[in-house]
Amino acid sequence: MTEIYRTISTARREDVSPTKCRERRRRRIEMRRQAAVFGDPSSSSSSKNREVYSTFIPIRKQPRRTTMAEIGGLPADIGGSHPSPSSSHRKSETPVLKGEETDHEPMYGIVSVMGRSRKMEDTVTVKPNLCKPEINRQKPVHFFAVYDGHGGSQVSTLCSTTMHTLVKEELEKPEDEEGANENDVVVEKKWREVMKRSFEKMDEVATSTCVCGTTNVSFCSCDPRETAAMSGSTAVTAVLTQDHIVVANTGDSRAVLCRNGVAIPLSNDHKPDRPDERARIEAGGGRVLVVDGARVEGILATSRAIGDRYLKPMVAWEPEVTFMRRESGDECLILASDGLWDVLSSQLACDIATFCLRENAPAPSSLDLNRTAQEDDDNRGGSELHNPSRSVLAATLLTRLALGRQSSDNISVIVIDLKNSSQ
Repeated sequence: MTEIYRTISTARREDVSPTKCRERRRRRIEMRRQAAVFGDPSSSSSSKNREVYSTFIPIRKQPRRTTMAEIGGLPADIGGSHPSPSSSHRKSETPVLKGEETDHEPMYGIVSVMGRSRKMEDTVTVKPNLCKPEINRQKPVHFFAVYDGHGGSQVSTLCSTTMHTLVKEELEKPEDEEGANENDVVVEKKWREVMKRSFEKMDEVATSTCVCGTTNVSFCSCDPRETAAMSGSTAVTAVLTQDHIVVANTGDSRAVLCRNGVAIPLSNDHKPDRPDERARIEAGGGRVLVVDGARVEGILATSRAIGDRYLKPMVAWEPEVTFMRRESGDECLILASDGLWDVLSSQLACDIATFCLRENAPAPSSLDLNRTAQEDDDNRGGSELHNPSRSVLAATLLTRLALGRQSSDNISVIVIDLKNSSQ
């Protein structure tokens, strides 16, 4: 090593001691950093970035949108929409020049855990930039959904892989002549029709699918008793545009909008003892019996669901659709299964989520609910998941509070930051 050092020193005839090398390296790093900010043409950034940074622009670092897909054992691509949590998944931090349009994805956090239930029956789907339909003036729409299965996870899993494709197909159908002069009334009518047709098709798929996966039970060789035993799933979906929020709900999962600190319900729980639901069930020849709570025929604790072939027509598929115009005071949108809402009020959930999303809220830390203390020690500071976004912080704290309040069901939560989702 000494001979190599002497050779280099003699050849270059300059001081290349370790101390001087470190100093020169620090100077080079500092120069690169300054070049990246001030747009030095000699920097390694692309020509596009050099144009944007041609003058000094203070940049506020955007919080990272991490999906926390691995919490609760969900696959890394919830609904097939996310990369692995270890990959870089952020909103663009590049300033947008005046007049330049970009398709920003909304910032959101997801947590889905089995909780104290014996098996996992919840599924979650997130599809940013689902499509750019004519109804939204060729601008992107973003799809979010929580499905809470009962009697098994077959239908909730089927919904998570199918519902958004049905919505996309409905949205991409050619517009009629009425679309030439659209107003809010016409747009709302179209959205309601799109969501209802999508739910109807999803119910047809669920009721015609066998537990073995055969899409037509008429040609299935399974025992009819097994086919009839395939249960169903609740479904709460939200389609987010730059101007509107469209929520469709079937069952007792819930969507809540936080506006100026106030919780605004965008769905109504379909419980069998709800007066209008009880009347509908009885009109269909069914009964509402109290067996550990009000249940349809003493079996199902929700009065509407996708699937549940053996309880038709008492258990309806038809969703209630809410069409809401976005306002500047909108802070976040929360979608969650009843495992959260059984123990938390809508207002409390809104208060927690909005507190987490504030700029002056405590900085997020590692929030993996399944991570052990030893794993924390082994990976301290080494994982991107240790710096989750504030949306993930909100979803995780809501889940932890529900677990602390002894929720006995699966818990799935999506928190969408509307302040950072506008386009």
